[in-house]
Amino acid sequence: MRIAVFGAGGAGGYFGGRLAQAGEDVVFIARGEHLRAMRDHGLRVDSIKGDFVIRPVQATDDPSQVGPVDAVLVCVKAWDVPAAAQAMRPLVGPETFVVPLENGVEAPDQLAAVLGAEHVLGGLARIISFIVEPGHIRHTGAEPYVAFGELDRQPSQRAERLRQAFARAGVAAEIPPDIQAAMWEKFLFIAAISGVGAVTRAPAGIMRSLPETRQMLEQAMREVFAVAQARSIALPDEIVAKTMAYMDSLPPDGTASMQRDIIAGRPSELEYQNGTIVRLGRESGVPTPTHAFIYASLLPQELRARGRAQFSI
Repeated sequence: MRIAVFGAGGAGGYFGGRLAQAGEDVVFIARGEHLRAMRDHGLRVDSIKGDFVIRPVQATDDPSQVGPVDAVLVCVKAWDVPAAAQAMRPLVGPETFVVPLENGVEAPDQLAAVLGAEHVLGGLARIISFIVEPGHIRHTGAEPYVAFGELDRQPSQRAERLRQAFARAGVAAEIPPDIQAAMWEKFLFIAAISGVGAVTRAPAGIMRSLPETRQMLEQAMREVFAVAQARSIALPDEIVAKTMAYMDSLPPDGTASMQRDIIAGRPSELEYQNGTIVRLGRESGVPTPTHAFIYASLLPQELRARGRAQFSI
């Protein structure tokens, strides 16, 4: 398959790298020093599943140089999705489909508003990975996993082709019967670990072992579950227990990307994770006090990172 990976950070670099390693025709849409390093030295991935280097790498910051592809994997930060949707227009031909792998649940609608609903699937990814330095990705935890599917829950040949490509690359890939529910399952996990992790500045092992923070995690998950139910998302009743069991399986030093961004003073996905739960809860008449506390506590740091507030503490 001809696959464009829009955003070559921790997730895009890993999954795109594995696809390229397996012989798929992969082009990365990247920028800045990361792009220059990939062009000059290739893409290096250090992984608990085995290290590898892709050299040479097809990479550009100009999608118009690439033209239409079979599939686009959207791996930018959640706040960049609307701009990415506009920028990726040259990649989208009549048969192209687009798979968002962002944290959160609103990327498919944002992409469909620009590219047309017929081009957009739902999707999600699970991995703990990040950029170490330009051209260098490190995967430190969690079994790499992707899921995607048609938003109308119908089977499709295009989704199956992509699943097979991931399978050839040795990446666990699934087409769930209800991709919307699967995205909310991921959202339930990532919003809790990101928010509690950013407030406490503690890794997974500490958060899950202290009774106080474990209770906070569980309460954050229950709030997402309640919002999902109010929006007719079919999450299983045991999802909180299942997600806490997954939390218990993570490496003790595991952290979420939003947590790392906030601790480092960078812009984060706060608005698209905890902020979204608060907003959707308000729209649905569902109280979300844990997420409201997390969002309000982290908002000053987020505004400072985005240059909209100034303070020196």
